Amino acid sequence: MSNPASPPAVGVLDEGPALTFPPGFLWGAATAAYQIEGAATEGGRTPSIWDTFSHTEGRTVAGHTGDVACDHYHRMPDDVRLMADLGLRSYRFSVSWPRVQPGGAGGINQEGMDFYRRLVDELLGHGIEPWVTLYHWDLPQPLEDAGGWPARDTAGRFAEYAHLVADALGDRVKYFTTLNEPWCSAFLGYGSGVHAPGRSDGADAVRAGHHLMLGHGLAVQAVRASRPQAQLGITVNLYPVTPASGSAADADAARRIDALANRFFLDPVLRGAYPADLVADLRGVTDLGHVRDGDLATISTPLDMVGVNYYSRHVVAAPAEGAEPEPYWRAPSCWPGSEDVRFVTRGVPVTDMDWEIDAPGLVETLERVHREYTDLPLYVTENGSAFVDTVVDGEVDDPDRLAYFASHLRAAHAAIEAGVPLKGYFAWSLMDNFEWAWGYTKRFGMVYVDYDNQARIAKSSARWYADVIRRNGLAAQ
Repeated sequence: MSNPASPPAVGVLDEGPALTFPPGFLWGAATAAYQIEGAATEGGRTPSIWDTFSHTEGRTVAGHTGDVACDHYHRMPDDVRLMADLGLRSYRFSVSWPRVQPGGAGGINQEGMDFYRRLVDELLGHGIEPWVTLYHWDLPQPLEDAGGWPARDTAGRFAEYAHLVADALGDRVKYFTTLNEPWCSAFLGYGSGVHAPGRSDGADAVRAGHHLMLGHGLAVQAVRASRPQAQLGITVNLYPVTPASGSAADADAARRIDALANRFFLDPVLRGAYPADLVADLRGVTDLGHVRDGDLATISTPLDMVGVNYYSRHVVAAPAEGAEPEPYWRAPSCWPGSEDVRFVTRGVPVTDMDWEIDAPGLVETLERVHREYTDLPLYVTENGSAFVDTVVDGEVDDPDRLAYFASHLRAAHAAIEAGVPLKGYFAWSLMDNFEWAWGYTKRFGMVYVDYDNQARIAKSSARWYADVIRRNGLAAQ
C-alpha cells in the first residue's frame, strides 16, 4: 500500500487547522463483518441470511457473494497495522452472529469468538479503541427459517447472543452498539426485499422493525447486566426530509416519510412511544397488534450514547398519477402505508450510488436529534461516499470522496459549534468491500482493495483523513 501518513495535497492549512475539534474527539473508521471478513465456512461459522441471499440467483449484481470479500479474517493483523498507520483512534466493527453462535442458539463458538478476541487485542496494542456493533444485518439463517425478525422470538435470541459477546469482550471493549440501521434490516429486508432475506410484505417489515427495537432493548439490559461499565447505544440511519414545494400536500408527504425513516425508531427508543401520526398512517397495513404491554418500556431502556449514520437527504412530493418507479432504496415497498409518495431529484451532485450530496443535512440531522430527543453524546457512526476509483501507477486519487469527507466534517464541526454534543466521527468505510446487493461494483473505502490479489492501497482521501486526525481539525474552506 502507499504510505498513508504522507502529506495530503489539499484540505488542511500548513500552519494548522482553522477548524479544531474538541480535545478527545474520537476519530475512527467503520466496517461490517459480512462485507469484509470472508472465511464464510471457516472456524465453525454457519450461514447467515446474507450468505443465502447472495447465493440466490438474481439477488446481487453479477452473483457476487461475501464468501471471500476482503479476506479480513486471515489478514486482520495487517489491516490493523494499516489502521494504525492512518492514525485511527477508534475502529467500529461488527461481530458476525453466525461466527460466534452458529445457528443463533446455544453456547459460544470459541474458535469464532477467538477471532474477535485477537482483533480487540491487536487494536488495543496499537492504541485503537475497539467499538463493537453487535448486529450488522447477518442474522443466522436458522433464525430466519423460524420466522426472522417478524417473529418475536428473534428479539430474545438476539439478547442471548449480545450477552455472550459482552461477556467475552467486555473486559476490554468499552463501546457497544446494538443494531446498525434497523430501518434497512426491516424495510429493505422484509419490505422491498432488495436486501436479505429478500421478503416483501409491509406488515412483516413493520413487525420486523418493532422486534429489532425490542431486541435492542433486551440486549442493552443483557449487556448492562454483564458489563455495567459498558457504554451502550444504537445506530440509526437518519435523513432530513424536505417537501419539494410549499404545498400542504408535499408537506404531508414529507411528514409521512419522516415518520417511517426517522421517527419510527427515534420515538420508541428515546421517548418510549410510537408517533400517533405514524400509527394512523400504518392503519391500512397493520394494527400494531404485535406490540405488547411493556415492549416500549424495554425498547426505551436508557442509553449512554446515540450513533447517527448520515449519507443524504430525502426530498419528497405528494402522489402524482403516472410517476416513474424510484431506485430501490426509495422503492414503494420500503414505505408501507405511504407507497405513493414521490421522491424528487434536484439535479445536485450525486455519488456513484446516485445519492445526492448534502452536507448541510448532517447539521440539520444532528441538531434535530439533540434538540428534540436527547442530551446524550452523539457520534457520527457512518458517513461516506461511493465513487469510481482507478489505480494509476500504484496510486488511487479520489478527490470527490476527499471533498465529500471535508464538507461533512465541516458540517460536523458546525453542529458542535451550535451546541450538539458530538463526540466522534467514523468514516465509512475503512476499505472497499462487498456492498450488499451491489456486490463489488461500488467502492466506499478510503483504502482501495484489489479483489484479485487482496492488495490494499491507501487512497488520497485516506492520507488526507490521516492528517485531519493528526491535527484534530481541517481547513475552513
